[in-house]
Amino acid sequence: MLAYRHAFHAGNHADVLKHTTLVAVLRHMNLKDKAYRVVDTHAGAGGYSLQSEYAHKRGEYEHGIARLWGRDDLPAPVADMVGLVRDFNGGKELRQYPGSPAFAHMLLRPQDQLRLFEIHPTDHKILASYLGEQPNVEIKMSDGFTGLTPQLPPPSRRGVVLIDPSYELKSDYAKTLAALREVLTLFAECTVIVWLPQLQLLEAAQLPQRLKASAETLAKKGWLHAQLTLSQADARGFGLLGSSIFVANPPHTLHDKLKDSLPWLTTTLAQFDGARHRLERGGGA
Repeated sequence: MLAYRHAFHAGNHADVLKHTTLVAVLRHMNLKDKAYRVVDTHAGAGGYSLQSEYAHKRGEYEHGIARLWGRDDLPAPVADMVGLVRDFNGGKELRQYPGSPAFAHMLLRPQDQLRLFEIHPTDHKILASYLGEQPNVEIKMSDGFTGLTPQLPPPSRRGVVLIDPSYELKSDYAKTLAALREVLTLFAECTVIVWLPQLQLLEAAQLPQRLKASAETLAKKGWLHAQLTLSQADARGFGLLGSSIFVANPPHTLHDKLKDSLPWLTTTLAQFDGARHRLERGGGA
């Protein structure tokens, strides 16, 4: 786990889907004045240079945020996310990409709270130097899977939990499912966002179905699952084919926002002719 660095992957197509969804969820939370708490279980460094050796080694951002940069035909939810990336860069040149903590911090209001967990010592140090002195922000150098219980439910009983492990260890799949169940058992109204890699791996294929089954019984407002398949596996069957976002208790506006955005993202970010998308929802009253 400690070998993983998101700097290699920052701004890729998976980040585009994840952060478009996160921004849409937080925008909806902001429609009510009542405070809420955001908990990020695997926060990373908070921001990443796209001019670094890490970013250029794989160039994944070139198939993600770089394909959206400077376009004027973005669907509204995607344009909202890209606008925040532009704000983070402070200009028209794409030099940096914000992590989930940065997106959340840009959108949270004075009454809201941000709780960040990051176990990698280097990323934790960068994150702490970036957001550690900000009001209503707490950063812990610990495993977010084990730190959820004390954070929930917040006094306001409004909250968003982002679960986004690297999945480098197969145990992350079981821990993610357990974390979703834990959150919804403690706080059935919580909006839980889970990022999932699309791989040719049994655990990766099974997890979305297991999340759906748990949310059917535990999430008061049902669930939503959005997937982008954008690439093919290599000759050995390896590689990230795409990714998906699972949301328990999604805002009622989220389905329509993604319904309009996913086809456009599929066409724009496709890396092979068979690129496709999927959008499902279920459960709830």
